Amino acid sequence: EVAARFYSALLGLPGGGPHEAPEHDIRAILLDAGDSHIEIFAPLSAGGPLAQTLAKRGPGLHHVAYEVADIAAALAACRAAGVQLIDETPRPGLHTGWLVAFLHPRSCGGVLTELVQTSAPWQGTGL
Repeated sequence: EVAARFYSALLGLPGGGPHEAPEHDIRAILLDAGDSHIEIFAPLSAGGPLAQTLAKRGPGLHHVAYEVADIAAALAACRAAGVQLIDETPRPGLHTGWLVAFLHPRSCGGVLTELVQTSAPWQGTGL
């Protein structure tokens, strides 16, 4: 809630209310930042992957996401370039109809990187 307040109230970034995704053990808020977006996550339980990451590393940047038109083609290009893939094939994302795949930080300058293929524009996701 502290991060959401900072970005929305203090910086004036518009966004929707929280969205819970129990299948990912996450509560998320998506804020608009011009042509980019900031998604703030909070764990729903103390035992999930996000809670474990927070316990290990503390709060902060978790990953960077890039929207791609064709996630299968983007993964194939990354694979061909020798990028270490966490997800060999796309999987359902946090938002309905979205497909995601993660790239290992070792191949991305130390940053966990997500490729996202959306079914609709980021705007109007209701988050």
